Amino acid sequence: MTAPRGLGPARAAVFFLVLALLPELDLGHWLLNMLVFTLMFAVMSSAWNLLGGFAGYPSLGHVAFFGIGAYAVVLWFQHHAIHSGYEPFLILPLVGVGTAIVGLPIAAIAMRTRADVFAIVTITLVFVAQTLAFNLRGVTGGAQGASIAAAPFPSATFERPFYDVLLVLLAVAMGLTWAGMRSKVGLSLAAVRADEDKAAGVGVRVQAVKLLAFCVSVGLTAMVGGIWAYYQGFIYPQFAVDPLISVAIVLMTFLGGRATLWGPVIGAFILEMAQQYLAYSLGGSQFYLIAYALVFLVVMLLMPRGILPTIEDRLRRRRRRRLVDDSAPASPLTPDYVKGDSR
Repeated sequence: MTAPRGLGPARAAVFFLVLALLPELDLGHWLLNMLVFTLMFAVMSSAWNLLGGFAGYPSLGHVAFFGIGAYAVVLWFQHHAIHSGYEPFLILPLVGVGTAIVGLPIAAIAMRTRADVFAIVTITLVFVAQTLAFNLRGVTGGAQGASIAAAPFPSATFERPFYDVLLVLLAVAMGLTWAGMRSKVGLSLAAVRADEDKAAGVGVRVQAVKLLAFCVSVGLTAMVGGIWAYYQGFIYPQFAVDPLISVAIVLMTFLGGRATLWGPVIGAFILEMAQQYLAYSLGGSQFYLIAYALVFLVVMLLMPRGILPTIEDRLRRRRRRRLVDDSAPASPLTPDYVKGDSR
């Protein structure tokens, strides 16, 4: 697995510094809300990329773990008081670890399959989770939904704590990706993606690295689900376990470029901000979904391998052409050849 190119640590620092300072610009509530949801999907796309991009296991069931994280936070704080407003954020690591533990046996079974079959198997997780959320009324509230105490943050800066926590979580997700790309784990995942049988033949601990990627991925996704539930204040099964969330994070990762550090983030910022902006502009007419689909189709038609891989390929071809031009001998018809011959 090659190291990420283009955006180095200095540029990453600038990127996060700019995002950290954006709320200081007195942005409107609608714009901050848009940024909160964009960061949510950036984290989930980066998390999905660990499994679907680097390991080559395209899960379509991540929203099931998003829902587990959402209900975990809601249920915990139905029995525990919220005083400062930051308590739900403090239990997020426990939510992530707990969801990873729940996902471990699921991964051990699902990962006996590969590629398209794995994608189909993970879809069933969505319907199982949604069915449980609707029918376990004593736990989830069923179709009536479940609530959590409203965050006691000032209305003028209500979105800011959620924004800051998500920004930290994005840094964690990208940091784990960056570290993985420079470690044996990253090389092992690349080998699994290329040819799992050959990887096992040369000594890669295939099952271990696959389970690790799965658990980290769903743990991060569950933490986002917990933040979303607290931000919304009231959740329903059809929204907490919405298959369109899984579809969105897959599309965002493919748009930006799978198995890259920045691809999922770029894809999330383009598609989610486009979706949010079009929804605000066009209202409840649902016409924004058509425009949203057009944005994705145009980019994918122009850059079928994703934005970052396509740009890298074009820059690589340009460098190669330049090297060929520089190393080619002068033609008898060029001025340089004539001048050299006359001397």
